[in-house]
Amino acid sequence: MVTDAVRYRALDRGLRRLRRGPFRIQIAGGEPLELATEHVTAEGANTSFQVHLRVAPGEFTRVYNAAQLATAPVLAAAGNSPTFLGRRLWEETRIALFKQSVEDRDGVGPRRGPARAGFGTAWLRGGALEQFTESVRRHEPLLPFVSDALPQHGVPPLDELRLHQGTVWRWNRAVYDPSAGGHLRIEMRALPAGPTLTDMLANAAFLIGLTLWLADRDERWTYAVPFERAEHGFYRAAQHGLAAQLTWPTCRSDAVRAVPAAELVPELLPVARQGLLDAGVAAAEADPLLGVIRARVASGQTGAAWQRSALAAAERGRDRDQALAVMLDRYLSFAAAGRPVHTWPA
Repeated sequence: MVTDAVRYRALDRGLRRLRRGPFRIQIAGGEPLELATEHVTAEGANTSFQVHLRVAPGEFTRVYNAAQLATAPVLAAAGNSPTFLGRRLWEETRIALFKQSVEDRDGVGPRRGPARAGFGTAWLRGGALEQFTESVRRHEPLLPFVSDALPQHGVPPLDELRLHQGTVWRWNRAVYDPSAGGHLRIEMRALPAGPTLTDMLANAAFLIGLTLWLADRDERWTYAVPFERAEHGFYRAAQHGLAAQLTWPTCRSDAVRAVPAAELVPELLPVARQGLLDAGVAAAEADPLLGVIRARVASGQTGAAWQRSALAAAERGRDRDQALAVMLDRYLSFAAAGRPVHTWPA
């Protein structure tokens, strides 16, 4: 069922017009899932926690690429959606589900073009304008809209561009906003909602701090990681969580290494802290949040890991539907208490 809100009805019609067929979802996992639907309703299961980082135009390329590189290890430590429709799937199944639930391409093969929801096509080289241009060139508009708004104090509203960019769902997305004299932001879309507010704030602190620290490195240090490896690491982080093998730069500007996320994340916490402190975040605020990430990784109990363990326990003497209900009831109870997920009894 699709909400009666005009925007979502229009998005559904626009995607179905381009798709010209059912939306097909195929997710590998312990219990693989295949389904087809005539509407984009599966997208409604993709609740996320989106963080916006305001960036000076001249620094956009550097900070955006840093955010792209930083996202995989943060996501590996933040997985919170291991099941969908009763199936055990990815650590953060939302990543695979969202990409496929808004898939507007109806062909296959190398000439298919980039996905409307994806990680990107290459390291950014030409600032936010490069991403806006790619969105216009490679993706057909979903919502027909022409604005008659005029510039305010010399700042163009660019309403059509902003609306179109809002229908190209990169996991890190450039946002232009005419408010406050006009500015650019990076919308970080990969973080899950939950399990608790503390967990969400800890994930955001880790991602922002690591992004800011990476942005201050020599750009060649980031570019040493082939973009394809960065993209692969992002999806492996979503699929395998802390067990994912990630490609990461070394102290040499031209060398990289493969390392399990469970080993990489603790190494990155001190530099993420430095990134936060350099941005003016007080140590008294940064340290407890990054401490949550450290304890979560040390215990291995992400939200996804807790759910898998709780479901396995609940299935003793119950069928899958009953066990899922028991697990969800416990999840909601612990989440309401507000204690971070690594402290929850398994």
